[in-house]
Amino acid sequence: MAVKQYAVIGLGRFGTSVARRLYEAGQEVLGIDANEEKVEDAELFVTHAVVADTTETKALRAIEISNFDCVIVAIGNDMQSSILTVSLLKELGVKKVIAKALGKRHGQVLDKVGADWIIYPERDMGERVANQLLSPNMLNYIELSKEHSIEEIMIPSKMAEKSLRDLDIRAQYNVSVIAIVREGDIIISPSPDRIIHKEDLLVMIGKREDIAKFANIGQ
Repeated sequence: MAVKQYAVIGLGRFGTSVARRLYEAGQEVLGIDANEEKVEDAELFVTHAVVADTTETKALRAIEISNFDCVIVAIGNDMQSSILTVSLLKELGVKKVIAKALGKRHGQVLDKVGADWIIYPERDMGERVANQLLSPNMLNYIELSKEHSIEEIMIPSKMAEKSLRDLDIRAQYNVSVIAIVREGDIIISPSPDRIIHKEDLLVMIGKREDIAKFANIGQ
């Protein structure tokens, strides 16, 4: 997996969850918060942590925020700071800005000021967001337990036009293919002789870490 640079603004429960998961996956993570105590706590699970007011352009320039591949705005209950931060990030040229919304109206405003992806915490767990950032080929995700999940994966191009028997996915990656999604149709319990095509999606079950490794083949 290629190492990318992430910045997480707001180190509450949601921001901490995202930052920790990215850091544990070997990514470079900058934690940012206006609260010095939260920043000190975050130093254990981020690459760097700084105290900064992200509603100030000068502060964002000082930490060279435009150099990051992705910035997650996880500011708690201060809607005004959240909106202003997202607006400034886009003005400064940040490629991808993900923002936590406190509600539908807040989300609509975040969309208008340029947020690329809006997250509603009551619906989207921080860890799930991080998993999707780390595994672009992961499309849908159903958590079965703390360790296991069912996920819909785009196949790596090098696996196209081969049979499930030839790929031997279970033995090679410790995950099982339980269905194939092809042109809107679902093939349940595909036979070992079933050929996988380039546009197919694989529905897989297994340990989350094993599926993540499979999803990142070729990344």
